[in-house]
Amino acid sequence: MPKVSIIVPIYNVEEYLSKCLNSLINQTLKDIEIICINDGSTDNSNKILDEFGQKDKRIIIITNENKGTSAARNTGIEKATGEYIAFVDSDDWVCDDFYENLYNAAIKNHADIAVCGIVKINSKHSKNILTFKDKKIYTDYQEKLKICGIPKTSYVWNKIYKRESFIKTNIKFIPNMIYEDYIFTPQILFYLEKLVTVPNTNYYYFRHKKSLIRNSNKITKTDFIKAQNITRDFYTKHNINYSEFEINVKKYKLFNITIYKTITEKGKTKHILFNLIKW
Repeated sequence: MPKVSIIVPIYNVEEYLSKCLNSLINQTLKDIEIICINDGSTDNSNKILDEFGQKDKRIIIITNENKGTSAARNTGIEKATGEYIAFVDSDDWVCDDFYENLYNAAIKNHADIAVCGIVKINSKHSKNILTFKDKKIYTDYQEKLKICGIPKTSYVWNKIYKRESFIKTNIKFIPNMIYEDYIFTPQILFYLEKLVTVPNTNYYYFRHKKSLIRNSNKITKTDFIKAQNITRDFYTKHNINYSEFEINVKKYKLFNITIYKTITEKGKTKHILFNLIKW
């Protein structure tokens, strides 16, 4: 049994895939399996996958018709055999000792989830959007939500999950949704009891011009509202005060162009005025 099963959904990422896969095959934790779900790619992603599969037998390639990230992740969960499950987006990468640090922390502390920091990168700069200074244990649900930065950093990929506990929850990613993490993470944090934070370890989240959320404004807005409603219902069902764990965004447009936006989170409102004049 591998120590960690890493699930990688792949769709038309030929520019970024090699960097992602290199970061996985070069992990200091060698006892892993890398489950790559080729989600109907039409570019050279399949060729890159085959090349990596030939040089590293830990890579398992599954080719499906295009069904989206959620369906690909669900397929990966079904195929995973490791002690822990992990997710990586195919345009991102991780530090070399990423899984060794998370796995050792989880095993040493008998944790169901190990979580680490996130560095967000775009073409101009990088920024730490989640950081942990110490290794600590959390079991209280609302404390877990806070320490993981919910809802702002409701990401699935900066964590590993004990597969036995994960499977028992029967939680799946909702197909054909962009904000599937927004729904999934609060639920998995509720059902998996013990969480440990892991300092000095980072997941590198790359936001590029072709990122799905940047190119799906209408779908994104609809999915965000849907995800928020589903998550709000979940909190209500379990008697959680959800006002602290959701984001409300209002946009004001002129000629269908956003000129002003307000973001309300944890009772605080941020006002953004867009400069529409380009010199």
